[in-house]
Amino acid sequence: MRVIFDLDGTLIDSAPDIHAAGNAVLAAEGLAPVTEAQSRSFIGNGARVFVERLERAGAGSNNPDRTARMHQNFLGKYETAHALTRVYPGVEAALESLRTAGCRMAICTNKPSAPTHTVLAHFGLAGLFEAVIGGDTLPVIKPDPAPLHAAIAALGGDSAVVFVGDSEVDAATAQAAGVPFALFTRGYRKTPPEVIAHAHAFDDFAALPGILRALSPPLRTS
Repeated sequence: MRVIFDLDGTLIDSAPDIHAAGNAVLAAEGLAPVTEAQSRSFIGNGARVFVERLERAGAGSNNPDRTARMHQNFLGKYETAHALTRVYPGVEAALESLRTAGCRMAICTNKPSAPTHTVLAHFGLAGLFEAVIGGDTLPVIKPDPAPLHAAIAALGGDSAVVFVGDSEVDAATAQAAGVPFALFTRGYRKTPPEVIAHAHAFDDFAALPGILRALSPPLRTS
């Protein structure tokens, strides 16, 4: 089986670091800070959109030159912003269980590639994934299905595929790609789980292997 994971809000809670980096960027422009709740609500559509939302919150509008400057500043801070980030409980055990069961795994995220690789390495997760598709790997990002298709293709084979994510963007991506979607409900979604299209929903990674068994042929147990 092939399992593709989103990253922020799915495997890791990076919102505190994203908030801190965003407020540092606002401060550099002499703009007022945003709350963590505001910052969290801006996550999901890539770094550029996050910065545009951040700028509108701090300044009331977007200015192309300022947006470009803030975006570059944010990317510089974002690459090593993992001091406040945490892996969600049960993630490491679930991923190891899936690898032991023969699953092939990849990441498909709108997070830029550099901070994606940095944070995976920081938490010792990089070796678990055969492919990483970041927000700057292709000309388009989720919910366009192309990044998910690229992650699936990178894993090769013809076994079943499931996409695991936490948001409306991830659900729309899976739907556009024609792939079953497992919704992690403790992430950064903006609406109730029941209004987000999904095959299964879960709030504990200990449940994930069972969900995948329900969506695919039996996984090996040894």
